[in-house]
This record gives sequence, C-alpha cells and structure tokens, in this order.
Amino acid sequence: MNNSSTPYRVHGRLNLSFTCADARTVMRVHKQRPPLQVIRAFDLENGGSLVHLHTVSGGILGGDRLDYEIEVNAGAQAQLTTTSATRLYRSRENAPPATQFMTINLRENSLLEYLPDALIPFAGSRYQQHTRFTLDQGAGLFWWEVVAPGREARNEVFAYESLHLNTDIIADNLLIARERMKLEPRSRPLSSYARFGAHRYMATLYICRVGLDSEKWVELEAQLQDQALQLTRPNDLLWGVSTLPAHGLVIRGVSRGGRDLFTGLSSFWRAAKWELYQQAAIMPRKIY
Repeated sequence: MNNSSTPYRVHGRLNLSFTCADARTVMRVHKQRPPLQVIRAFDLENGGSLVHLHTVSGGILGGDRLDYEIEVNAGAQAQLTTTSATRLYRSRENAPPATQFMTINLRENSLLEYLPDALIPFAGSRYQQHTRFTLDQGAGLFWWEVVAPGREARNEVFAYESLHLNTDIIADNLLIARERMKLEPRSRPLSSYARFGAHRYMATLYICRVGLDSEKWVELEAQLQDQALQLTRPNDLLWGVSTLPAHGLVIRGVSRGGRDLFTGLSSFWRAAKWELYQQAAIMPRKIY
C-alpha cells in the first residue's frame, strides 16, 4: 500500500526486453513491482518466446496505476498473453480511476503477438488505458483487445462508470492509428442504436508489418473482408475490415457474446500471419 502522499493505491511496474540470440528469443526482466509479474518465458517452435503477464492481485482496483515498458529488439519474436481476463473492480467514490500505461517498442524486423484475454469492467469501475506502439522498419504486430459488458451472471451489463481506451500506433515515424474511446454508460447508454444496439461485446485487431507495399494490404483487406462476411450474422455478430494509412489494417467486431469474437479474432490472425509470414498462428498455452 502506498503512503498517503501518493495518489495511487498501488503502482505496479513491469519492464521487459526480448533479444534474438542464435535464432532464439530470450526474455530479460529489468524491473517488476507487484501486482505485475512474469515468472518465466516459454520457447516457441519458431524460435520465439511466450510470456504470460500476471496481475497477482487478481484484478485492478480504483486508484491503481500499472506501467508496462516492453522492448522487442531487432529480429526477436515475442508472444504475450494474460493468464485470465483482466477484472476492473469497483472504484471507491473518492478514488481516482485506475490507470494503465503500456509502451511497446518493436525494433527492426521484430514481431510481437499480443493476445490478451478480455477486459471485464465491474459495476462502478472507472478505468483509463493508454497504449502506445512504436514500430521500426520491418517490424510486425498482431494485437487484439476484447471488452466485455461486465459480469453478465450478476446482471452487471454496462454498469461501469467509465472506460477510456487510448491507443497510438507509430510505424516508421508515421502515426498510422490513433484511438480515443470514451464509454460512460450512465450518461450515454451503450444499448442505444447509435452505439452498441443489441450487441454487448466489442473487439479490435490490429495487424501491421512495416515496409510492405500498399497493394499487399489492399489484397489482404479484400481477403479478410470476405472472411468477415462469412463470419457475420446479422443482429448477432458483425465484423468489418479496413486498411490503415500505411503498414497495416484494423478489424473490428461487435457481438452478443464474447466467445464468437475470440473465434473470429483467431481466424483472422491465422489467415493474416500465413499471408504475411508464411507461419502458422498457434494460440498461446495458458498457465494457471
């Protein structure tokens, strides 16, 4: 517990780097402060490294601050996942919102697959997330994010106070994506047809590789859009695909249930990784 002079209940930090040595990727932990923790890295068949991001407190409380700094060095291949869904707990009335800052740098010809479980905002929670990716020439990124409506089993659908998701992706010194999402269900009901309508879950998948010709991204967009149309079920599950200004594309989905979104994300990821890297996409194994 921090002392009373600090604005945060908990200030967790995790600083990792991945380096390619003899065709294998090696993880190094430079700093970790609870509740953030990694235990070990697992070798992947392609020479990459799989790491599970732990939150040992079981969730994020109001007033907590979590800082991630991750460096994927030249030629390294890393796969990150979480051990379970990220639970955003109810904030106390006078507590500041929980915050997470994640800075990830992908150096020349590196690859990161960041495949976390869903965010679950509990009733009364307030959360702000700031994510920044920087990609050098030849670097690649697969990153998805799924946001649940809350704890449905307890009838906590869109019962959180606020959810702010800010994302920047910079590729070869060019800003190719900027998101500023602010969801406040109490003042702007998410079940309105101008927002989620009948859907409850949302997902985003970014696929990037710096240096590919724009024609390649147009071709991949068309391929994945055909896939999106096959997966879409009107009034139940919707998918859309769009190219970014350069170096990548984004896929978005909304659904009545979360399982369909993860199935779709996995399908898009497998197809895109084969097209871009001629490698199979293998889901990270979980540890508990």
